[in-house]
Amino acid sequence: MPNLHLMLIGRVPNVVGMNLTVLAASGRTGLALTREALRRGHTVTAIARDPGRIAVPDSPRLHTVAGDVEDPASLAAVAGSTVLSGLGTDRAGVLLAGAKAVVAAGPARIIWLGAYGTGESASVAGEAAGALVKLLGDRLGDKVEADATILTAGGTVFHAGLLADGPESPGWRTVGLEAGPPLDFKATITRATVAAAMLDEAETPRFAGRIALPLSA
Repeated sequence: MPNLHLMLIGRVPNVVGMNLTVLAASGRTGLALTREALRRGHTVTAIARDPGRIAVPDSPRLHTVAGDVEDPASLAAVAGSTVLSGLGTDRAGVLLAGAKAVVAAGPARIIWLGAYGTGESASVAGEAAGALVKLLGDRLGDKVEADATILTAGGTVFHAGLLADGPESPGWRTVGLEAGPPLDFKATITRATVAAAMLDEAETPRFAGRIALPLSA
């Protein structure tokens, strides 16, 4: 049975008024998460190293905070909230540091963005996943350890394919690892679609302590 969200893009959410924290809110995925959370009526604390780069319209439900995952004390706003992370990096060690800092801050839930074809999803993704070893280098182990930290804490990790800009895809769905398709480097999924999937998980948990796969169709 398809998720109602697949048929009614732009619907009014069933759950409103949540207190959400978006990590790395000034990045392209973080901005998509922030916009979608506000659109759904939630209160958002958006964390970025430079809050001035959180380019979304002003809202009384938006609070911007300066924070850096390598400075755990700056993540105090995470405590007690549901955290959605769009954290990405080109430097090994940052993701694991971020995962540990977020867990230590004591959030209610964590919804973390990872990469399809890494860690637990590598065997499901198939032969193409082997290319990620060269592509990511020493960042691969960092991603895997960060994911494991979040999963151990009971969080949900979304393993997305290659990300692209653009609108939310009609017909998208979220599945578990057992339904994962082969990794296809020619296929992309928009950040808006991934953000919608992560927000659905925040509102209605289905994959606590598990890896979830957002698929365009």
